[in-house]
Amino acid sequence: MDIMYKSTRSKGEKVTASQAILKGLADDGGLFVPDFLPAFDVPLSRLPEMDYRETAYEVMKLFLSDFTEEELKACIHDAYDDKFDTEEIAPLVKKDGAYYLELFHGRTIAFKDMALSILPYLMTTAAKKNGVKNEIVILTATSGDTGKAALAGFADVPGTSIIVFYPKNGVSPIQEKQMVTQRGANTNVIGITGNFDDAQTGVKQMFHSKELAERMGEKGYQFSSANSINIGRLVPQIVYYVYAYGQLLKQGGIEVGEKINVVVPTGNFGNILAAYYAKHMGIPIEMLFCASNENKVLFDFFQTGKYDRKREFILTSSPSMDILISSNLERLIYRIAGEDADRTKALMDALSGEGEYEITQEMREGLSCFEAGFATEEETAETIRNVYRGADYIIDPHTAVAAHVYYEKAKDRGQKTVVVSTASPYKFTRSVTDAIDREKYDKMTDFELVDELYKLSGVSVPAAIEEIRTAPVLHDTVCDKSEMQAAVERILGL
Repeated sequence: MDIMYKSTRSKGEKVTASQAILKGLADDGGLFVPDFLPAFDVPLSRLPEMDYRETAYEVMKLFLSDFTEEELKACIHDAYDDKFDTEEIAPLVKKDGAYYLELFHGRTIAFKDMALSILPYLMTTAAKKNGVKNEIVILTATSGDTGKAALAGFADVPGTSIIVFYPKNGVSPIQEKQMVTQRGANTNVIGITGNFDDAQTGVKQMFHSKELAERMGEKGYQFSSANSINIGRLVPQIVYYVYAYGQLLKQGGIEVGEKINVVVPTGNFGNILAAYYAKHMGIPIEMLFCASNENKVLFDFFQTGKYDRKREFILTSSPSMDILISSNLERLIYRIAGEDADRTKALMDALSGEGEYEITQEMREGLSCFEAGFATEEETAETIRNVYRGADYIIDPHTAVAAHVYYEKAKDRGQKTVVVSTASPYKFTRSVTDAIDREKYDKMTDFELVDELYKLSGVSVPAAIEEIRTAPVLHDTVCDKSEMQAAVERILGL
């Protein structure tokens, strides 16, 4: 039975997977969700024999049912190739009792590569399938990693252009350098004077503007999204949880059918939602540990049932998690609300209007497979230092947030635990070296720290870092958060 996609906010007509990927966001402002979650139909005992590409096909064919086998396999083949620096694509590394799922071996050394390597191929295939003649304008807000991964994926892809907004003072120096040096005639990068939530809100407002859509249509453009609100981002993320289970079997860490736990550093909620979907497809995942940094809006939500974004926004050493509006949580809210679109819309309207909402006790019971934890800045640095000293393994601050929650809440649960490692430590050299020995490294530049990190870890400096050392800045536009639409109109000549 083919899966169709519906909005979390209305009972409107369903669309195919390819139409949902092209649109990005539903017309009513809701997110697309599958009308049912399929059962994974490959025996778990076969998973250890399957490589990443084979696993990707078996998962994605269930969700992208209007793609032909030939189309989907071509997308997967082109996405998961030598852009990744390891044949495994997502290695599973055992350190100090935990299994770290390394999702940073792609072109931009962050987990966003796992989905954004394939999204351009899915999107251009979807455009052909649906007879789209307009140029697709990818409009994206980033907290640091999505932007570069999307830029790298869509650079010079025919029939597309991409505009990325990022908080000017809210990403690491290396994250910013990766974006502002991006080549490609169709790429645009704009810093805003505001935070990630401001950037995300501005992007959503442009998606919702019918007047802007009409003017773009007259000029031959239409918006789509590379953010994790796009179902074409979420589906590929399910793959690596299925793959991780197979790798655990292959390494002899578990027996077939044995349940595992997963700890996920969480900002916009897409990464952990993919694990939740994998669990409900039949992958034996017991508990999902949602790990937050000091912007612990999700921790508080899981503790109290109340989502409250009315709080101080804190810039931390894990900037990709510096988020107060976790967009993908809406998909989970819809599910625990019994797929009640009216109730979901009312809660989301309350969030945008009053800045908060509270779920019912009945809905809270649907969260029983989640447990939340958080790490302070001090605890994050301490975890980086302790894992380095105890396991001779260097992790980035986002992974350290998850590792802290693992040690605090998951380590002694009895199940094997996968800690999701979302970025290379080379992307956050200063935070990592400060944590290990601030006095020694304090006076060095970020790129001097790259070389020191190589001495410490013995892990080769990724090409993504080497290529930006001397790369010229190609994008230097900065605007106020109120001027985002005007900037887009200038780029598109509207």
